[in-house]
Amino acid sequence: MKKAPGPFMGNLPRFIVEDEGFPREIAKAVSSAFLQTDAAFADACSRNCKLDSGTTALAALVVGRSLLVANAGDCRAVLCRRGKAIEMSRDHKPSCNLEKMRIEALGGYVDDDYLNGQLNVARAIGDWHMEGMKVCGGLGPLSAEPEVMTTDLTEEDEFLIMGCDGIWDVFRSQNAVDFARRKLQEHNDPAACCKELVDEAIKRNSGDNLSVVVVCFNSRPPPVLTAPRPRVQRSISAEGLRELQSFLDSLAD
Repeated sequence: MKKAPGPFMGNLPRFIVEDEGFPREIAKAVSSAFLQTDAAFADACSRNCKLDSGTTALAALVVGRSLLVANAGDCRAVLCRRGKAIEMSRDHKPSCNLEKMRIEALGGYVDDDYLNGQLNVARAIGDWHMEGMKVCGGLGPLSAEPEVMTTDLTEEDEFLIMGCDGIWDVFRSQNAVDFARRKLQEHNDPAACCKELVDEAIKRNSGDNLSVVVVCFNSRPPPVLTAPRPRVQRSISAEGLRELQSFLDSLAD
């Protein structure tokens, strides 16, 4: 997934499968593919300034029962595991402590939550035309290196939501999972669910890019979950305690 058009994003899948470590070292191959795509972007932009642009990127790969998610930017992937939201990526905002430390270690700074006072993301592919963001070799305050998370899918894993920042500006992860789950229970149509998520984000006055992908891991709709019965707390009244004490005293006599 990307939140802005990029002419070389189509290279990313090819770089993954052509990597010598694929499929034995999938995480390494995916990270390398992000960096190779960024380098190809830089080369093209150096020859044609009309291509100057940048994009965040979010990718998911399922191999057998293993789910891998790679993220560079402020998109987010959320797994629904029996109704519970499991975040499979971290938003790369400049204000995040880990990103801020990385940025400052590479000569950048964060001003009013913006990287070098210009970008509201800490990782992205492209943006080579922006001064002070990247240098040859891929190092610089703005990084194209993705953060990779993996998990083993289970029978309880129902679907994955992949959305750009406009979705998460108005949805919490659990809120999005609850909303999508209800819609899938109604019609079991991932494409319709995506449209409904976008429409709802617009109703909630999201002011940023809106794109979303819903990937279902089962042909059946999510099951209806039965709520656990609340534990009933019983207490003994003061009168009951006096009667119990009186009974115990009579036994002692």
